[in-house]
Amino acid sequence: MPDIPPPLIIAASGRWTPDSPACAVTVGNFDGVHLGHAAIVRQVCAAARRLDVPAVAFTFDPHPAALVRPEAAPAPLTTPDRRATLLRSLGVDAVVVQPTDRALVSLPAADFYADILRGRLRARAIVEGTDFRFGASRSGDIHLLETLCSRDGVTLETVPAVMADGLPVSSSRLRGLIATGAVREAALLLTSPYRLTGTVVEGARRGATIGFPTANLSGIATLLPAAGVYAARVMLPDGSTRPAAVHIGPNISFGETRISVEAHLIGFFGSLYGSTLDVDFLDRLRDTQRYDSVDALKAQLSADVARALEIVQSMPDESRILV
Repeated sequence: MPDIPPPLIIAASGRWTPDSPACAVTVGNFDGVHLGHAAIVRQVCAAARRLDVPAVAFTFDPHPAALVRPEAAPAPLTTPDRRATLLRSLGVDAVVVQPTDRALVSLPAADFYADILRGRLRARAIVEGTDFRFGASRSGDIHLLETLCSRDGVTLETVPAVMADGLPVSSSRLRGLIATGAVREAALLLTSPYRLTGTVVEGARRGATIGFPTANLSGIATLLPAAGVYAARVMLPDGSTRPAAVHIGPNISFGETRISVEAHLIGFFGSLYGSTLDVDFLDRLRDTQRYDSVDALKAQLSADVARALEIVQSMPDESRILV
């Protein structure tokens, strides 16, 4: 086998270790962890129970497209840690993340099956969507996988696409929604509201001078929603949550062009510099606008905060949607 780095175990229960003799596995990018992914996870967990083996989700970092066609690689919807948390919450015993390198993306489909699925993971059951592709140049499909599994006595189960409003639920569909700011609509297709994670850094501090201090977030690794103002729920380092009004985009009222992410935590007083915050987006309030006076800006911000608080309070304070 080519010199492919060993996978990273991001989250695991005691039921699975790298030395486990067998497992039921599902392979995919699982970006966003949406309702289609949840259907696959339910089925792999059911297969694992029937065989009395652990259920494993096997994923990649970065997305293989980042190496194969970097100019067209999709912006990620989740970090590996976030993906692992969501997948574990759906019931798998382990989330295994394979570092993606040139050797891996060059591995022929039959070798990926033999070396990774059977060799490293010792799969006894495999569960995939009907459009599953694997191996170099995505040359392997569900029909090849069926042939390989049949030869080895491995159970293969397929899961049809989950449909919503007549269209399949997919990561690309979600990217389109989030990129246009439709975070409420996206949440209906996700297993948890869309989340950005960033580190609080020092900003211009203009918000504090007009009564609306903000936490300026940096180091965000996932897709930014469209410019605008959003209602959100923010998780603080101590695990508590706060309702928030979040602005994404340039501060055009102050002549800026740089895109920033600023969260006004409603009712919070204190310093958060250097802290990592998780921001769950619940709904979009409005477009970014220019205001001709500070008083006009303050009036709009007051309205934004009131509406954001109303939206957050109307939604259950829970991290995932039951699926």
